[in-house]
Amino acid sequence: MTRRHHAVTLQQASEESPTLHMLTALTRDSSERLKAIELLLPAGLRQSVQAGPIDGNTWCLLVKSNAAAAKIRQLLPALQAHLRSRGWEVNSIRLKVQT
Repeated sequence: MTRRHHAVTLQQASEESPTLHMLTALTRDSSERLKAIELLLPAGLRQSVQAGPIDGNTWCLLVKSNAAAAKIRQLLPALQAHLRSRGWEVNSIRLKVQT
């Protein structure tokens, strides 16, 4: 029996796989959240922050340094309030420093 392999796009794969579809949706949602709060972050810190995983009502931000995390930690209540005002159910934002 000859097996044929054919390439599929990421979009096709994500539409055919429920798990991949869910991961793609979560990644898109996380990126949209970061865009929504970007202007609330000090300009010098924006490059230090990346969208991270979503786990229920907890969202994770990936931060490049401890100093950036300390500053962002002070902004968390305002960031959460802003996201909730835009319709996201965010009970907490977790920071993870990338080493």
